[in-house]
Amino acid sequence: MPSSPRVPARPGTDRNALLLPAHPGRPSAAQPGPPPRVVVVGGGIAGVTAAVALAERGVAVRLLEREADLGGRLRGWQTGEHTMTRGFHAFFKQYYNLRSLLQRVSPDLGVLRPVEDYPLLHANGTAESFAGIPRTPPWNVAGFVLRSKTFTLSDLRRMNPVAATRLFDVSIPRTYEELDAIDASTFLREINFPEAARHLAFEVFSRSFFADPEKLSAAELVTMFHIYFLGSSEGLIFDVPRDSYPATLWNPLRDLMLGLGVELSTGVEVSRVDRGADGFTVHTTGERVEADAVVLAADTGGLRRLVEASPSLGDQDWRERIGELRTAPPFLVSRLWLDRPAHSGRPAFLGTSGFELLDNISVLELFEDEARVWREKTGGSVIELHAYALPEHADHDQVVHDLVKQMRSVYPELADARIQHEEHVFADDCPLFAPGGFTRRPTVETSDPALVLAGDLVRIDLPVALMERAATTGFAAANALLAHWRVRGHDLWSVANQGRSALLRAAARRTAS
Repeated sequence: MPSSPRVPARPGTDRNALLLPAHPGRPSAAQPGPPPRVVVVGGGIAGVTAAVALAERGVAVRLLEREADLGGRLRGWQTGEHTMTRGFHAFFKQYYNLRSLLQRVSPDLGVLRPVEDYPLLHANGTAESFAGIPRTPPWNVAGFVLRSKTFTLSDLRRMNPVAATRLFDVSIPRTYEELDAIDASTFLREINFPEAARHLAFEVFSRSFFADPEKLSAAELVTMFHIYFLGSSEGLIFDVPRDSYPATLWNPLRDLMLGLGVELSTGVEVSRVDRGADGFTVHTTGERVEADAVVLAADTGGLRRLVEASPSLGDQDWRERIGELRTAPPFLVSRLWLDRPAHSGRPAFLGTSGFELLDNISVLELFEDEARVWREKTGGSVIELHAYALPEHADHDQVVHDLVKQMRSVYPELADARIQHEEHVFADDCPLFAPGGFTRRPTVETSDPALVLAGDLVRIDLPVALMERAATTGFAAANALLAHWRVRGHDLWSVANQGRSALLRAAARRTAS
């Protein structure tokens, strides 16, 4: 009798999660004959995901990363006895593909620790919380509205029902075709979203893309609302790594890749990639690496520079699209080791709005083991502050000064706390999802079947964002190459690519027509 088809285990609790089954093929690229050789450029989430996915199917992988450490925008590094990173990241339950990667080194995801709330605070004193509300739409909306001080039933009745139905009828790429031309701020005004809630909730969400709402595509914002609230029953409560990123994520993933036979080279800058008749030559400082295929998983600026220096890659249209990519405004991450603690009732993470610079505050000893050691040793706290969408030529010292001042105002028990150690990161390497950019955004696959892209800057027509977009495109890039070699791919999952209510979807289609 024929065997029953394989039914993949559902990755979360949402019964509507979307499965994209792996394409069929040979179990390994290593048989028969020598395996194909792939160079992965970039050692962040996308590059590591692609390297793991390829190596698991017997592909010979060489990963090249310009920094001294793996991790990309999620990396961490030692500064004496302390670890510094590029900032707090939330690992939401609906990050199915990222969590699949992590389960390869922690099957029970024990490297992650749940955070019980996602509170938001406006400078005028209004606050919101997502703890305790139902997870499943539409009951999560009802629970939030009934409890909210910034979004009430009266506000709900005053909204423009015609325009607002777009929030309940998300499908990629159609949502981008309909809404990408306008900015998020304009869209929220058009649906008459209450101003207080707009400034608190949506501004916090939009600035998590490192851009102000006026500079962010409305389609990106609506898709984000679908992912985290209206389209998923996983909820807005998230996990965080139990310890520093190197300890919990990158050291175990490095060991995994080495065990799979991946050749890792960190601190190596790729200067050019040449396409020849028989494959690729990847040029680094003092070395040339031959490959049958290449995965480009660099950040926006790095990808743009590399393609510009590699005239034999891709066709003219693709090269122009890469050249059109832009980065979001600069951001700051400040980590402060203080001589006294934040109050015990403070949340692990607080999103803020209406402050001049401050976008969120994290109290690290509430979830990170290394910071907890500092608390036990000194009685102090380790506090992390984020400021997004800074002016391009902002004075760094002044920004740090003002950010710390705002932190002391939000947490007045720290007003007189002395800073025992501090680390700061200014960067401007995150992708900008500006209005009108979706159509020209490069996709995973290119005109060359042996050249693929991965990263959160890459278009993939699924409701994914941020770290999950990076992991999803990493798997998709590997799958594209594996399909080219007729080797079995990897399953992908996402939040459902449609609104959860057929009635609301139908209403949205009627208003659109």
